[in-house]
Amino acid sequence: MIIGAGAAGLSAGLVLARAQADVVVVDEGKPRNAPAAHMHGFLSRDGVAPSEFLAKGREELARYGGDLIGARVVEATRADSGFTVVLDTGAIIHARAVLVATGLTDELPEIEGVRERWGSEVHHCPHCHGHEVRGRGLVVIGGEVLAGTLHQAALLRRFSNRVTLCPHRTDVSEDDRARLRAFGVRIVDGIVTRLVGDDSGGGRLIGVELADGSVRECDAVFVAPRPCPNDAVLRALGCASDDVTGWVAADATGATSVPGVWAAGNVINPRAQVITAAGQASATAIAITAWLLDGDVTAAAVRAETSGQERR
Repeated sequence: MIIGAGAAGLSAGLVLARAQADVVVVDEGKPRNAPAAHMHGFLSRDGVAPSEFLAKGREELARYGGDLIGARVVEATRADSGFTVVLDTGAIIHARAVLVATGLTDELPEIEGVRERWGSEVHHCPHCHGHEVRGRGLVVIGGEVLAGTLHQAALLRRFSNRVTLCPHRTDVSEDDRARLRAFGVRIVDGIVTRLVGDDSGGGRLIGVELADGSVRECDAVFVAPRPCPNDAVLRALGCASDDVTGWVAADATGATSVPGVWAAGNVINPRAQVITAAGQASATAIAITAWLLDGDVTAAAVRAETSGQERR
């Protein structure tokens, strides 16, 4: 059973279905990148709408016999022969192995206009959206993770010579300020209170307003949202956390501390882009296939030995 039908879940489902596993994928239909018009950096799929990408993935999964159920998991428990998962539809599914690919939720800063423009004029990843706003006026609003904010501001300078960092509530040292200024990044202090749109019908973004009433003009804004893993199922099944990050821990194959429970994509890796999540999940699916196969071969050997003893 795969929980989550994003790039990771569908990629794993495709590999497992082709390997002749009985695969069911459950998804509640809330993809992380839904607000974005296009996805980038995925070889042969650059510029494709996220909805189109997922639709194609669902089609390929179905072609190989994988089942996709639109539902939300409300309960997940260990059972003698695997796992039992209860859906909000009332359906109960029993599975030998569970792969959780439920992604994460971006916790956006509480600034007026950020949520409304998220995915269109407000972004978080320069690799995903920097090329599309190259040469334009860009403002980076400081977030909880200082290193992420500084990296955003510096990296965006490669795309435009009009980059401004508004530290907002972030404490940027004098050394870091000097480094960024030397690289061509402007720094404007003050608390950001809202994003400002023009008076046209479309309400195009024209700048960010600070607490003193001043407006820093820009065409796009970058923020560093706090990533919150959608890991309730993993927690319910007793998967251990990483001592440093606090996120559910998984090895290089995606295996968690609970035998038979696997994880892939943003639910365990906040930095994974679409192509990364898909690739990791493919490798995880191959590892799951090997794990299931070992169980099948072992069970067959036990049956054969038992049958031989009975005949004797």
